Amino acid sequence: MRYLNPTELPQPAGTYSQATLVEGPGAWVHVAGQVGIDARGVAPADFEAQAELAWGNVLHALRGAGMGMEHVVKTTTYLVDRADAAAMRPIRLRHLGEHRPASTLVLVAGLLDAAWKIEVEAVAFRPAAG
Repeated sequence: MRYLNPTELPQPAGTYSQATLVEGPGAWVHVAGQVGIDARGVAPADFEAQAELAWGNVLHALRGAGMGMEHVVKTTTYLVDRADAAAMRPIRLRHLGEHRPASTLVLVAGLLDAAWKIEVEAVAFRPAAG
């Protein structure tokens, strides 16, 4: 897996790469959008707590497939409030560490439940052993 930031493109404005190249055999997992709710379906009122839960839920889904954040090649994050972008960045960075997958951040008018403030989806790849 290689993270690409070609000089012909603007360099990333944050903790991501412009593209991720994956070659060879392996396993893919597409993680559905994870919102900031706990296992009981409860959403905390504040954004930071929801963001921690959403990113943690992505990790739980990856672990269910035998993968971790280091396997993520692409994320898409949906925010309801533009003002939450600054608070989301350190949470995202804490969950991804030095990993820099391709990433998209989208501002949306709302999510299915009006209490939800963030949704995160991911695509991951684990190379075949060999």
